Amino acid sequence: MNGRDIALFSARTADDRKADDVVVYDMRGITDVTDYFVIATAHSRSQARAVVESIKKALKSINIRKMGQEGDEGWVLIDYSDCVVHVFSPELREYYSLESLWGDAPKVNWKREKIKTKDIAALFAKREEEKEKEETDALVEA
Repeated sequence: MNGRDIALFSARTADDRKADDVVVYDMRGITDVTDYFVIATAHSRSQARAVVESIKKALKSINIRKMGQEGDEGWVLIDYSDCVVHVFSPELREYYSLESLWGDAPKVNWKREKIKTKDIAALFAKREEEKEKEETDALVEA
């Protein structure tokens, strides 16, 4: 399991589900808790559930299991050991302000970096193909 690739995939999945302010922090050498943090904002309970369930379901399909999960729709934490994903409501993200706590950690440019783990890369490529098909179908219907 590659924590960086899980972080990249989780960030892209959150972005696909229209989460805002998606950030990935490289926590190596800063804390022993995890190697990467993904932080995203969801603007409703249903959006938070969609983000969390999309990440969990996709990673589970390639046998990447979560170590644990905490919280509710206001702040959900998914622990993949080498990567911890945080999905916040706007209010709780501001209140807990993880960025100010861990702001000295380097940010990862998750939009540009390639996923190297073959299973995760294939999963992401499949999802991109499905997204393109949905967009084409929508254009044809219009």
